Amino acid sequence: MPHRIAQIRLVAAHPEVYEPCDDSFALVDALLSDSANILSRNPTLCLEIGSGSGYVITSLALILQEHRPPASHFIATDINPHALAATSQTLAAHGVTSADLVQTDILNGMEDRLTGKVDLLVVNPPYVPTPEDEVGVEGLGSAWAGGENGRSVIDRILVVAERVLAADGWMYLVTLTENKPGEICRIMKGKGFGFRIVVQRSTVEESLHIIKFWRQEAEA
Repeated sequence: MPHRIAQIRLVAAHPEVYEPCDDSFALVDALLSDSANILSRNPTLCLEIGSGSGYVITSLALILQEHRPPASHFIATDINPHALAATSQTLAAHGVTSADLVQTDILNGMEDRLTGKVDLLVVNPPYVPTPEDEVGVEGLGSAWAGGENGRSVIDRILVVAERVLAADGWMYLVTLTENKPGEICRIMKGKGFGFRIVVQRSTVEESLHIIKFWRQEAEA
C-alpha cells in the first residue's frame, strides 16, 4: 500500500514562500524509497532545516505516523517567517500536531540543546549558484540563493549536521550537480560519514541528487 504524503491541495501558499517543486518531490521520493529503513529505526526526533511550505516535514510525519502511534517529534526551522506560517498551516491541514517551528538561520541558537539528538535530518537547502550578496536575503530569495557554486549555505549545514546528528542518525540532503556533490561526499567522509545517492533526477533546468549520510560506525 502506498504511503500517505502531504496533499498539494492542502499545502499552504504565500508569494514569499517557495512552493513544492521538483526538488521537494525528489526529497519526498527519497524518504518514500527508504521508508522501510526509516520506520525500522523508530526515529524520535526529526528535523527539517528550511521547511518552506511544510510539504516535506508534513510528508515525513505522515509516513511515520501511518505505521505506528505518533511517537516522533518534529522540528522545522526557516529564516523566513512567512515560510514558518505556511509550514504551520500545512501541518495543521494534515492533522500533524507534534511539531515545533523555529525562526532561525539554519540552527542558530539551537545547536547546543540538539547536539547528538537528531535521529533524522532532512534538508532542501538554497543550492542555486548566485552572487554571495544574495544569500540570506529576506523573503523568497532565501529559499534558493546559494552563493558561489550554490555551496555557501550547504557547507554551513554540513558542519551543523555533524554536531546534531545522533550516533545512528541520518541526513537526507538535496544537491545540484553545480554544488559538486562528489566533493560534498568527500567532506562528509572526512568527518566519518558514509553516504549513498538515494534519488538522482534530471529536469529541464537542473540535475538533482538526494544524498543520504550516516556515521560510518552505524548501520545504514
